[in-house]
Amino acid sequence: MSQNIIEIEQLTKVFYTDEIETHALSGVHLTIGRGEYVAMSGPSGCGKSTLLSIVGLLDTPTSGRYTLNGKEVANLNFSDRSRIRNQEIGFIFQSFNLIGDLTVAENVELPLTYRSGMPASERKKKVQEALERVNMAHRMRHYPAQLSGGQQQREAVARALAGSPSILLADEPTGNLDSKNGEAVMKLLQELHAEGSTICMVTHDPRFAAHAERQIHLFDGKVVAEGEMTQLLAEV
Repeated sequence: MSQNIIEIEQLTKVFYTDEIETHALSGVHLTIGRGEYVAMSGPSGCGKSTLLSIVGLLDTPTSGRYTLNGKEVANLNFSDRSRIRNQEIGFIFQSFNLIGDLTVAENVELPLTYRSGMPASERKKKVQEALERVNMAHRMRHYPAQLSGGQQQREAVARALAGSPSILLADEPTGNLDSKNGEAVMKLLQELHAEGSTICMVTHDPRFAAHAERQIHLFDGKVVAEGEMTQLLAEV
């Protein structure tokens, strides 16, 4: 088995609107190794969110190659992308994306209900384990509105973990939190990484990017070296 969970070569994404071409990604090369913690950063509009959407199988590239856990996934149809996304990828969103009329446990269990053949007893076990990992098992019968922002993000992390994904994708996971809760979520991600989780995080905050073991910088749809990024920003 390859040591890389993610392998991307010459990836491009072009959006067409009213005869205008917008090149969101231009020949991106990227690898993420098993057990690695990567932070993706860059100025607004540089292609971070587009790249994360493609990595998370929420979108497809215009051209290029994308291999996830040894499987070529760049040009899969919608249903195949959905199935692999549910099995391989855990999402942590800036806005938590919790369902208000479901309890903590029900929110965490929801993605598992789409896995055919998984008995309810196994789902409950995975939910319990995921909530214990983020220190939220004591809140499993509460509703999102009864939780602080930091607790809601912990619940969202548990939901991402419950399916034992190959990689966690965190999109600005501290964006809706104050600095104290933001640091707590960063500490949690570090603990998960220490336990073996592979994490790719998008953040605009250099303090949080520094928590990762490797930083990827995007500028105008391309991956650039850190020194080059400093120079490009100075020229803007």
